[in-house]
Amino acid sequence: MFKTRFAIAAVTMIAAFSSAASAQQLLPAPTRQAPAAARPATVSSSRAAACHNGQSFERFLANLKQRAVSEGVSQQAIAEASPYLVYNQGIVNRDRGQRVFGQIFTEFAGRMAAPYRMQQGQQHIKTYAAAFSRAEKEYGVPPAVIAAFWGLESDFGANMGNLPTLPSLVSLAYDCRRSEMFQNETIAALKIIDRGDLSADEMVGSWAGELGQTQFLPTHYFNYAVDYDGDGHRNLLRSGPDVIGSTANYIANGLKWRRGEPWLQEVRVTASSFP
Repeated sequence: MFKTRFAIAAVTMIAAFSSAASAQQLLPAPTRQAPAAARPATVSSSRAAACHNGQSFERFLANLKQRAVSEGVSQQAIAEASPYLVYNQGIVNRDRGQRVFGQIFTEFAGRMAAPYRMQQGQQHIKTYAAAFSRAEKEYGVPPAVIAAFWGLESDFGANMGNLPTLPSLVSLAYDCRRSEMFQNETIAALKIIDRGDLSADEMVGSWAGELGQTQFLPTHYFNYAVDYDGDGHRNLLRSGPDVIGSTANYIANGLKWRRGEPWLQEVRVTASSFP
């Protein structure tokens, strides 16, 4: 969640939501096609990852499941998730094929802080006024800040991704680039299932394993998601109030938002500032 490029562009969105200028006539949102139904990946690993002492994926997975049990995950949750815990080389290829972000800030901010997002942000702040007010009172995070990240991460739930999460997580866990990180994320996803927030087949999101309308990694989902609609579950895919409260919780306690401090401070840099 909150990838660097989105955090930067959010400054523009926050300013727009907080400004009277955002009330001007805005463009309609582009139409979007519904995501295709997600299916578990079925591609097998053709190699043994060197960082796991040459273990096959199957042996690696067995050890990871044992670790999950030692951390309190039930056998029932592991059994539910097991059909999805399969290796997908395509996910690893996507991870390794990422390119450095090269747009300058003004170009990127102008594209991300699109008029339709500002319009939708204002509407969501009105629609969920009670949840936004509660989140600001409990966590000190203003509605404009929450709405900015919500819009940037998924267009308020319209674009959460359509890939099954568990194959992505376990494939990246087996790969050597960020193995430890994604082992932790896989176990966190199993804990989410065990807690009853989401079922294994409900876990659908981005190719990198992020979940929900503000794109939480599973560790963030497990640690910061809150039940704001009172239904006994923390559902960041479908519950607007849960999204609002959980995002505020993460911003405040994960990102260490400081209540009452300005979110933007102007800095002037001159040529003499550089050696």
